[in-house]
Amino acid sequence: MLHLPPEGARVAVAGLVLVRQRPGTAKGVIFLTLEDEFGVCNVIIWQKIYQRFRRAVIAGRLLRVTGRMQRQSGVTHVVAEMVEDISPMLDDLVRLHPGARAADQP
Repeated sequence: MLHLPPEGARVAVAGLVLVRQRPGTAKGVIFLTLEDEFGVCNVIIWQKIYQRFRRAVIAGRLLRVTGRMQRQSGVTHVVAEMVEDISPMLDDLVRLHPGARAADQP
């Protein structure tokens, strides 16, 4: 779905955090990969945004990120402006579907 908005469009994405990367050569930039039922989304979090939303970026299992679309060399990213930890929604899913937890057990 991220192929639809134009470059620079403001979007909101949400998904499970698959990967957090903070390469030493990236000057404090953090890269996240989020996954939802449609696929994965790459997120760039600049140092200033990281400092503002540090707890969510570090601890969140399910995040909603609002930011701007960026396309470079065929790769689409969302450059974060706001990061929200919506992990408690995962607990709501278990309460709404109590059999789901049992189905995950071996």
